[in-house]
Amino acid sequence: MHKPETQTGCQAKLSVYLDKNENNWKVRKVVTKYNHELAPVRMVHLIASHRKLNEAAKAQIDGMHAHGIATSKILGYMAGVAGWYSLLGFLKKDAYNYADKAKRAKLVDGDANAALVYLEEKAGSDPMSVVRYNLTADERLGNSIWADGASRSDYQYFGNVLAFDSTYRKNKYKRPVVIFSSVNNHKQTKIFGFGLLMDESVSLYRWMLENLLEVMCRKKPLVVVTDGDKAMIKFFKEVLPEATHRLCAWYVERNVTFNVKDENLKVLFKRWLYSEMEIAEFKADWEDALE
Repeated sequence: MHKPETQTGCQAKLSVYLDKNENNWKVRKVVTKYNHELAPVRMVHLIASHRKLNEAAKAQIDGMHAHGIATSKILGYMAGVAGWYSLLGFLKKDAYNYADKAKRAKLVDGDANAALVYLEEKAGSDPMSVVRYNLTADERLGNSIWADGASRSDYQYFGNVLAFDSTYRKNKYKRPVVIFSSVNNHKQTKIFGFGLLMDESVSLYRWMLENLLEVMCRKKPLVVVTDGDKAMIKFFKEVLPEATHRLCAWYVERNVTFNVKDENLKVLFKRWLYSEMEIAEFKADWEDALE
């Protein structure tokens, strides 16, 4: 379907030029005669050159956003006060664009920047501390990993077994935080570093692991322990095909105790899972449980 013809050959114009000798703008020509109807005042905001939010509208949107009110609710309220959406003086799209731009601007002085500044300052005081991150196409914080000097040193001693835990997804941005950990020879937990990802896709897990190995001087773990995430298991098989994969005890316990209804069996299973038992002792317990 063809667009309707809107051009009328109107000669109305205002021509100005810069007088470089006087350093002033001057009017060269003015033609005020139109051969078409002018846009009604209530429709002027629909013209591209006039579409913009005034400072009062921006302040109102910012203030209501600060109290957790959604942009759609804000526009509904403002339209009700003005009389309807067509009387707002701007389009819904302009308001959504402004709100999105404001959110991106918060990266400069907001949580993400504060975190990166803190981590980079830590790297300044600890020469072995490392933080790596990337940005999205719209300049938002994408993915990041960080580890301090002590963690990198611990990894060289205790990194043969590497546990990945991405179950801590309780931050306000709802993004997975991955903890890299293991235990030392005293069975104490050692944290090797952290990762913050956009989502739990195979490609981002691969980015995280490749950067982690580089930070840890290319030392590869012999055993990898995960929480059962399918994407995580897949990328481990691709990046570390020679490593042995195991599910973490907590993950196994949760699945079994959730599906098993017998309370005695739950107690026995936890003992089997966490106790140091000889094979013969476990087999005897197992036979008793079956009876």
